[in-house]
Amino acid sequence: MQKELIEANPILKLSIDFSLKVIDYCDLLPVNKKFAISQQLLRSATSIGANCMEAQNAESKADFIHKMKIASKEASESKYWLTLCEKADNYEYEQIIGNKLNEIIKILSKIISSAKMTH
Repeated sequence: MQKELIEANPILKLSIDFSLKVIDYCDLLPVNKKFAISQQLLRSATSIGANCMEAQNAESKADFIHKMKIASKEASESKYWLTLCEKADNYEYEQIIGNKLNEIIKILSKIISSAKMTH
């Protein structure tokens, strides 16, 4: 049942795929002694999907919007940490992760604005 929910819901599927890529990426950062950013990025990036999943069982439309806004804030924070990785010297940066995050941010924005219209 959970797998079907994820496959049928584009934001859940995308955020889980994104989280898995970030987990792999963050595994590489400590090898280069990049502990702080690795921990911050891992926390914020995986929180996106967790909040989207939690929104699926929202108690109301307002609760759904709130949880999706939290996911959007976590996406913005993840964007910050990825930007640091991209701009800093001695960091490996994977453009595909940034591209996936941009896609998530666009979808979350659409979900939030659509939900507000029907609220």
